[in-house]
Amino acid sequence: MATLSPFHTIGPHCLNLGANELSKSAITSCKSKVGQSLQRIDVGRKLLPGEVVHNVAQSPRWSLDLRCFAAARVSVEQTEESVTKTSQVDELQKQSTYLFRTETGGQVKVFVCKRSVKYVVDIEVSSLQLSSDDSQLKLSGGLYRSNHDIINQIIETPFIARSSSELALELEFEAKEVPCYLSFLLKASSGASSSGSEIRSHRKSSFCVPIGLDQGYPAPLGLSFSTDGSMNFAVYSRNAESLVLCLYDDNASEKPALELDLDPYVNRTGNIWHASIEGAWTFVSYGYRCKGNRDTFHAEHVLLDPYAKIIGSSVPNHHESGLLPKHLGRLCKEPDFDWSGDLSPNIPLEQLLVYRLNVMQFTKDKSSKLPADVAGTFSGVTEKVQHLKDLGINAVLLEPILTFSEQKGPYFPCHFFSPANLYGPSNGSVSAINSMKGMVKNLHANGIEVFLEVVFTHTAEGGALQGLDDLSYYHKNSVEDLEARNALNCNYPVVQQFILDSLRHWVTEFHIDGFCFINASCLLRGVHGERLSRPPLVEAIAFEPVLSMTKIIADCWDPYDKMPKEIRFPHWKKWAEMNTKFCSDIRNFLRGQGALSSLATRLCGSGDIFSDGRGPAFSFNFIARNFGLPLVDLVSYSNAELASEVSWNCGEEGPTINTAVLERRLKQIRNFLFVLYISLGIPVLNMGDECGHSSSGSPSCGSRKHLDWNTMTTGFGIQTTQFISFLISLRKSRSDLLQKRNFLKEENIEWHGSNRSPPGWEDPSCKFLAMRLKADKAEGQLSSEASQLKGDLFIAFNAADRAETIILPPPPEGMAWRQLVNTALPYPGFFSTDGKPICEQMMGLVAYKMKSRSCILFEACTD
Repeated sequence: MATLSPFHTIGPHCLNLGANELSKSAITSCKSKVGQSLQRIDVGRKLLPGEVVHNVAQSPRWSLDLRCFAAARVSVEQTEESVTKTSQVDELQKQSTYLFRTETGGQVKVFVCKRSVKYVVDIEVSSLQLSSDDSQLKLSGGLYRSNHDIINQIIETPFIARSSSELALELEFEAKEVPCYLSFLLKASSGASSSGSEIRSHRKSSFCVPIGLDQGYPAPLGLSFSTDGSMNFAVYSRNAESLVLCLYDDNASEKPALELDLDPYVNRTGNIWHASIEGAWTFVSYGYRCKGNRDTFHAEHVLLDPYAKIIGSSVPNHHESGLLPKHLGRLCKEPDFDWSGDLSPNIPLEQLLVYRLNVMQFTKDKSSKLPADVAGTFSGVTEKVQHLKDLGINAVLLEPILTFSEQKGPYFPCHFFSPANLYGPSNGSVSAINSMKGMVKNLHANGIEVFLEVVFTHTAEGGALQGLDDLSYYHKNSVEDLEARNALNCNYPVVQQFILDSLRHWVTEFHIDGFCFINASCLLRGVHGERLSRPPLVEAIAFEPVLSMTKIIADCWDPYDKMPKEIRFPHWKKWAEMNTKFCSDIRNFLRGQGALSSLATRLCGSGDIFSDGRGPAFSFNFIARNFGLPLVDLVSYSNAELASEVSWNCGEEGPTINTAVLERRLKQIRNFLFVLYISLGIPVLNMGDECGHSSSGSPSCGSRKHLDWNTMTTGFGIQTTQFISFLISLRKSRSDLLQKRNFLKEENIEWHGSNRSPPGWEDPSCKFLAMRLKADKAEGQLSSEASQLKGDLFIAFNAADRAETIILPPPPEGMAWRQLVNTALPYPGFFSTDGKPICEQMMGLVAYKMKSRSCILFEACTD
């Protein structure tokens, strides 16, 4: 057999899979096709002569012309085997058809199919204009997989005339030689000489077809499985010049077992790269290498598929800057889960009672008394559902549970379609998925909705999107600050679609009830970093049909600055917001420095923010959260470094045995909780605040310790959890006044100063405010389960260091005031657990002495 011309010589190769075997003869049969050709059956192939991929400039050059990507592809549709009477066709399992034009005007048709255990390539050449001296046409080519994986097999074989205008030949390959590409030229030669003219495609490049690696489909993105078991890979990269599919047969291996260069003319539709391989291969994980401009692409890095649903264990990835984690997608279907009987509680927005928690820290401590493989996982949350029910919680807000940077923490995600493996009982992806789904189903069964904190504005270094197409996914060459932060270009159409796909996935696959978008102010940035008044992504989320029953919450806290940003957030009457003004104004007032008007605004649902077509139910109120100081530290630390925390140590810094300071701190904690649950809006309780969980005065999120469940049984833990449970019960029983979707009417609220004088709105030294909430009689009658009517509420707040004497207004006719809460009284007398008066009947009581730094609540009840 004649050898290839010098520029076709296949150079040295470095094979990862069966190098010795692959160097053997790949051609087991080379059949001439004379007379009756292999009968073509209609298997749904749509051959479109003349269909050409026009973007020739994107075709990468290779030093060996054999490697040059070829030709105009035709439309290839993969279908199931059709039934015919031909025994030869019965063996045909799948066929792909490719059509090329030659540079001299002829046509080359290539049919690739699997017959039994072998792969058959049938090549037909027609309408080829040959010179009178050329008496023979040969195929000259070879097999390759990638630049690093070239099968050293030379193929040179003649065509046989089928008719006066058509030549044909057939090649067969052993299954062990695939997947690969066949790259070839046509050589026209005279009988006296083996040399002759070379015929290429109309692009002046080699003809190239995949064998055992099908064209695949551009949708859906990510890994998908066909009914025949084949696996389809699809990934977006607009600026990559070429893309390599890396397949691993061992999760612990740093190098792939097989690499396949995807042909930009066969395996690319628009900006989507795609390929399909049989499911019979033993590979377990996959990733991609992207090649292109060296300033933006690093071909040596293996990248995670951003749409991968199951993530394999990370292995070291050697970057120039050191070792960074490398995650790979698993080549397996998502595990089946029995969702039968699951039903979302679908709680109205105004009735939500939220508990924010960190999955690991919630039960990881030994005090949780859970098995080691359950503690700190989703299953651990399931085991502690009774604690949530005892508090009266009906929604949990989980801190980010997506795969994240172990160095920077959960607010720097690496992936967006799967929970972090560490939250599974066996630290595996499949166990994490099943454990999370089990948790959601269990919480739903107990009437508790599940919300996720999500971060779509940036990724960790080496995140799932980095390296695939940074110019599309990230802010580049626009705003230096955004580029340094690995900021995602959220309103770029492809990124917008990616975010929507992620949200749909969590709703449909995990039955998530709501999302809290961290760093939401950055969702308002345009593709060039500018501020948008009507950002496409925010609007698309508001009107996405799959999310129509989902709660969506904007949280403008920035994980980089560790500070919330105040911004007018566009909402389309769908978006709720984490109310940072509520947090800062209540902290300020209770330490004796806030204005009465600010307190009144927050108590009534923050009309300055939510009176634009929404209402108080869209205000998610909080006092403390997972970053900054926890509740017990808010009343224990206030040094100069904590100025931004608006805290007050009540007289001494840090731990103390001073009884007066401890009593003052206890009152302040009660005051904070009281204001949180008595205000219009959605109260959000932070994990551990019910039992005095402390970070020792550090505002860093990383300083938070695992929750100590022993503190639940201390005196403080018992009385605080009981107080929270009481306040939640009070909100539910007085939902007519405390759980309203709309703002209170002016006639339903009265404001009072001490001695029933008008409040000192303009007096900065005034620290006392009282309000009377008047029940709507008709509404009270309709909502009452008993025969008695619901009366008014009288609530007073004293942030001064001195006591105040208040004059109670006359109660409604036939009713009397009774005290339900006085945060200054000792436990257990500072609140009424059963709704009965704690003190004597106050029918004739006119004056009531209110102690310093305390809150009280009276309810008008029938005799």
